[in-house]
Amino acid sequence: MNYTQNEKIEQVTDSTIVVGVDIGSQIHYARAFDNRGRELTKIVFFSFHNDLEGFNSFNLWVETLKTENNKTAVLIGCEPTGHYWFAFAKYVNDHQKRLVMVNPFSVKKIKELDDNSPKKTDSKILKQLQNWLWRGDIQSHTCQKAFMPK
Repeated sequence: MNYTQNEKIEQVTDSTIVVGVDIGSQIHYARAFDNRGRELTKIVFFSFHNDLEGFNSFNLWVETLKTENNKTAVLIGCEPTGHYWFAFAKYVNDHQKRLVMVNPFSVKKIKELDDNSPKKTDSKILKQLQNWLWRGDIQSHTCQKAFMPK
């Protein structure tokens, strides 16, 4: 689906939790924010494994945050890394949550803007993901059956 920049930005409302997920080969990391960029947890990030048990723990974490913060919608954003994001995307799609992607090239180029450091840390990437989601610098994702395992 093609969205204008304003339509992308309007996806994040007062009732939305924005979750940035850093995709890894075995472990993924997530941070949750409200529509104004305020962190919704006391922990720096939530980690979960790239398997069904890990995805279930992520889903429980998101649903708990949604309830605790009186939110009704979740927008999950990630940087698609290799093929490691396929299983996560399928899980998110199967659980009726919205998944959007940021361009991996953008992540590489913009990582120094926040703190003038070329280091790429999980915490830093997750904060950048949240900023991109909030600004609407995203691509909508629709699960493609050709790429998704049964």
